This record gives sequence, C-alpha cells and structure tokens, in this order.
Amino acid sequence: MIDADPTAHVALHDLLDEPAADAALTAREREIRTLTRAVVAREIAPHSARVDLTHEFPHAGVQALCREGLGGLVFPRHLGGSADSNVAYALAMEEIAAGCAATSLVFMTQMHAAYPIVLAGSPELQRRFVPGLLDGSAYGALAITEPDAGSDVAGLTTTARRVGDDWSITGQKTFITTGDRADVIVCFATVDRERGREGITAFVVEGDRPGVGRGRPFAKLGMHGSSTAELFFDDVRVPAANLLGAEGEGWSVVMSSVGKTRISAAAQGVGLARAAYAATLTALRRLHGPRLPDELAFALADLRGRILQGRLLLHATARRVDADPQTSPGQIGIMKQVCTDLGWQAAVEATRILGPFGDLAEIGVERCLRDAKVTQIYDGTNEIQRLLIGRETTGRLRKGNQ
Repeated sequence: MIDADPTAHVALHDLLDEPAADAALTAREREIRTLTRAVVAREIAPHSARVDLTHEFPHAGVQALCREGLGGLVFPRHLGGSADSNVAYALAMEEIAAGCAATSLVFMTQMHAAYPIVLAGSPELQRRFVPGLLDGSAYGALAITEPDAGSDVAGLTTTARRVGDDWSITGQKTFITTGDRADVIVCFATVDRERGREGITAFVVEGDRPGVGRGRPFAKLGMHGSSTAELFFDDVRVPAANLLGAEGEGWSVVMSSVGKTRISAAAQGVGLARAAYAATLTALRRLHGPRLPDELAFALADLRGRILQGRLLLHATARRVDADPQTSPGQIGIMKQVCTDLGWQAAVEATRILGPFGDLAEIGVERCLRDAKVTQIYDGTNEIQRLLIGRETTGRLRKGNQ
C-alpha cells in the first residue's frame, strides 16, 4: 500500500519545468511564476484535499493570492493591478490549478468579472468596482448562462427595460460561479429578443440590490470548493450609469473578453495535467523507488511530452493575445479545446497508470479527473470551440479559392 502524502508532489513542481517552454519567458514572468508557486505551496495546496472533501469555499487561498498582488496581473496599475502580460497570468493560473483547481476557479472568476468593466465600463464604474475585485475585498460573478441559453448568448431571455433613469432587469441565470456570494455581478440581458445579438446589453449589478435572489450551490462532480449557483433577478433596478458600453453592445463585450477569459480555462487544463502527472510520479516513486519499470517510464514519457505541448500552445497563444487583443476566436478556441482536453486525458491516463491505486483520494489523481471535466464545458464548451475552429478553417479555404 502507498503511504501517500497528498501534498508531497508539490515539491516536484520545480523539477517539472521544461526548458523548451521556459526559454521564451521574460524575467518578470518567471518572477510571477516563482511567487505564485510559493504562495500555492504555503497557503493553498496543503488545504486542497480538505477543500474538496468539505466543499469549503477557498476564501483563505484567494486572499493569500491577492495579498501578494496576484489578483490584478493583467489590469492597469491605476486600478490596483500590475499591468503584467497574459503569459504571466497563464503561468499563475497553471500554478494555482496544479495546487487546487477549485481555488483557481474562484481566482479566475474575479478576473472574468473585472475585465468587462475595464473593457466597457465608464471610468467611474471602473473606480467603484474593479479595485475590490482585484484585492479580494469583493467577490465577482459573470452572469451569462440561463436554463435554456448557454453557449448561445443570442438566446438569452433575461430582459432589461428602461424605467425612467434606471433599468429594470428580470430573469434567471444558472451555473454561475460564485453566484451565491457575489458582491459584483456582471449581468447580460436582452432589451429586445427580436434583435438577437444586437439586443444583448451588459450591466454591473450590485449583489445587495433589492430583487437579487440566489439559489443554493449545486452539488457537482468536481471543483467542490468553488460554489456554483442560480441567480434570480426580479425587477432589479440599476442606474443607467451601470451599463457596460451602450445599449446593445453586450455581445461585443462578451466576444472581446473571451481572448483573456479562455486563457484561464486553458491554463487550468495544463495545471491539472501537471498535477496528475506529479501525483502519479510521486506515488510510483514510493512503490518502485527512483528506477521505474520501463512500461511505466514509457507511459510517463508520453504524458510529459503532451504536457509540454500544451504548455507551449498556452504560452504562444497568450503571447499572441498580448500582441493582438483581437486574436481570432479560432486561434483562442484551439488553445482552450486542446489544453482542457489535455487536463482530462492526462488525468484519465494517470489513473490507468496507477492501476488499483488510481482512485485513492489520498493520492489526488481522482480529484484531478473530477476537476478537469468541467473545464471542457464552461467558458464555451469544447464542442463550441471546435465549431469556431471549423468556421475559421472553412473561411481560410474560401479565401484561398478567391
């Protein structure tokens, strides 16, 4: 039997860095990775098994990251950020996900809520809401998905209508990360369903406004520490100043955000793959010592290579977004689909390699498996990513025939 320490594999992470992936990193990006890795090892990874078992919201871990200034990596300094690259953010996300995926989900949701406000909010809205999301004094949520409208944002039924100087929002959202406790909600609603995408409008809604209701967190396969809940809006009044952009610009806010937000899920995929690999390597070393049987070494070699490929894709795409924020949805989709599929597939393979030990909770691979599944689903399902990639491919073929 393996006498497993669920955090022993954390010590291996420095040994799992790959020169081929690190060669293009700047000194600052390496600094961010080193800092994040230290916070994760000290404040997050030791509690990850308990967070998963008890479904405890990982407030302490998120606060530890924010205290070190990691909550605002891609945000401007005047709002409390550090104006770092998307590559630095991807590196930090990978480290957090490798230590505790649920903590990484709460952490990235802060960015996902803050970024549309920076992108389309007035200077006053930015000053009111963004600093608190970055320093962890407020929790945020992105309210898009509805019971009958997930990836099809144009199908939203939550409605917004003008009432004097205010807007009234009525409708229901579901599968909202941190929805049960969010202080700042970025809500997408339609002003006219007949207009389709052109009717989608984005608002900042304070969580304590009258008419905001919250459902109980869902019971889920994985990501247990990150709460996911329904949100209800019953004639919720928000001032016109809370609009993000102009009326009907919500769709463009969504599409302009995905280049950054989908880096989050992709980095989670790489981090979870690395966590599964490290946990497997730790367990096998205890079983066999430093000399592994060839068949196990070969299987681990395949995993190592695939993780390196995922890292290279993640870093290259994040670097591309740094250079061009309008990077195409197809290019973003390749990153998101490949890296999140990697997280799932690596966890499945790690479970197979470990044989009868693969499903032992104390080793941690089964948690990677459970946590990885949802990354293929949220932030645009991987089927949607394949659709976007296919459309881009078809577009290139048509252009080549002109």
